[in-house]
Amino acid sequence: MCTVATYKTKDSYFGRNLDYEFAYAQTVTITPRAYPLEFRGGERAERHYAMIGMAYVQDGYPLYYDATNEHGLSVAGLNFPGNATYLPKSADKTNVAPFEFIPYVLNDCKTVRDVERKLRNVNLWSENFSEALPHSPLHWMISDRTESIVVEPLADGLKIYSDPVGVMTNNPTFDFHLINLTNYMSAGCDDPTNRFSDKLSLSPYSRGMGSIGLPGDLSSASRFVKAAFTKLNSVSGESESESVNQFFHISTSVEQQKGCCKVAGGWEHTIYSSCCNVDKGIYYYTTYNNRRIVGVDMHSEDLGSSLLVSYPLLTENDFLIQNRKG
Repeated sequence: MCTVATYKTKDSYFGRNLDYEFAYAQTVTITPRAYPLEFRGGERAERHYAMIGMAYVQDGYPLYYDATNEHGLSVAGLNFPGNATYLPKSADKTNVAPFEFIPYVLNDCKTVRDVERKLRNVNLWSENFSEALPHSPLHWMISDRTESIVVEPLADGLKIYSDPVGVMTNNPTFDFHLINLTNYMSAGCDDPTNRFSDKLSLSPYSRGMGSIGLPGDLSSASRFVKAAFTKLNSVSGESESESVNQFFHISTSVEQQKGCCKVAGGWEHTIYSSCCNVDKGIYYYTTYNNRRIVGVDMHSEDLGSSLLVSYPLLTENDFLIQNRKG
C-alpha cells in the first residue's frame, strides 16, 4: 500500500511513499521532450512535455510510479485492488492502458483542468504491458500547484473526485476517506479542554493530548487520516531545505517498517519515499536502507533530447561517524 501528498511553502511539492514487499529495479527517470511516446490505443507523441519521476524502465519504456512534468503537473498511481475495474477496448473513446496513464496525462497537460478535459473521452482498458508484467489495479492522484483530484476506474465508470486534502492512500474508494475524516474532528494541536464533566477537575498530564484518537495503525484508512492531519498542520520555513525536510517528516508519519505488516511475499515496507519540487523540477528521494535525501534535477539534463535518462537509486546505508579519527 502507499501514501501520496502535496505540500506548499514558497514552492509546491508532491511526493509519496511506495509500500510493497519487494522492489523492481526502480530508477529516477527523466523522459525528455523528444523521446517518442507510443500509446497502445494508437496515439503517438513525437514531442511532449519533459517529465521526471520514479520508474521501472522495461524494453525502453518508463513505467512510472509517480512523475512530474516541466509545468509542475504531477501524478502518482497507488494500489487499488478489488475496486479498480478496467474495461474492454472501446471503439468510441481513446483507449489508455493503466501502465501508460501517467505519461499519457503528463505529455500534454499543464493543469488539473487540462486533465479533466482530456479524461472525458478516455477508456481505461485492460491491456497488459506484457505477459510477464500484467496490469496492476490502480487509482491516481493528480495535482498542480493549486488543486488535486483523484481518478478511480470503478465498475460503474471512471470517477473523478476533487481532493481538498491533497492526500491519497488506497482502499476504500476516495469518497469514504473524506467522510471518514469527520470521525476525527475533535483532534487538534492544542491541549484539550475538559468536556468530560463539569463535576470533575480534569487537566492534561502530557503534551500532545489534543491529538488523542488519531489512528496509528498501517491500514489505508488510518494512514489517510494521519497523513492528512500531519500535512494540514505542518509548519516549516520556506527555504528548500526546510520545505523538503518537512515533507519527508510528513511521509515518515505514515511509513511502514519491516515486520509490522506480513503479506504472502514477505513484509510490506516503505521501499522509497519521494518529494518533488514541482516548480524547480527537482526530484528527491530516500530508500528504506538509505535515509539520506538524494536529489535529481531534471533541468540539469538536455530536455530536448530523444534519450531517456535514468539514475539508479542509492540504496545502501550512508552513515557518518562524527567522532571517528583517521
